[in-house]
Amino acid sequence: MVRANRPWRLIPGLSKALAAALATGAIATVNSTVWSVAAALSTPRLVIATVGSIALMIGWLIVDAHLWHRTAEDSPEARKRTALYNASTVLTVGIGVVVCYVGLLVINLVWALFILNGQVFASVTRTPLRASEYWALAWFVASVATVGGALGSGLESDEAIRAAAYSKREQERRRMVDNDQD
Repeated sequence: MVRANRPWRLIPGLSKALAAALATGAIATVNSTVWSVAAALSTPRLVIATVGSIALMIGWLIVDAHLWHRTAEDSPEARKRTALYNASTVLTVGIGVVVCYVGLLVINLVWALFILNGQVFASVTRTPLRASEYWALAWFVASVATVGGALGSGLESDEAIRAAAYSKREQERRRMVDNDQD
């Protein structure tokens, strides 16, 4: 079901969310407070920021676009089918968001390499600008930008998010189920 939903289509299908994430990342990269925070963060905290921002984006997309399937039936088969549909939704959206996150990480790293000045960075953070600082900054900014993208996804229509997250067949199946419940 996840492969049929083609999670890689989520990225171009959420253009407003992606624009918000890119803008957030570009601004955060040149913010000296973000430099200081990124330089001070340990790897476990960066991992927590990553997991939290990805989970927030997945949850926001599912809740905001009403992608969570509910069944009116009370049978064990209907509950099992509903759980399967919801699991495929979480995996589909999750794969798309993780791919977006990796893309943001790469873009923010390239942007940081281009824009940052070692002397200015060192004067603010009291840390020389080395590869590890570039990496930590890009990693932290990707998490911040993902949260910005989640907020930007609110500008997308529910139909645009559904079209990006589901195959045509799944969209038709969900429409039929919704009509049957009405």
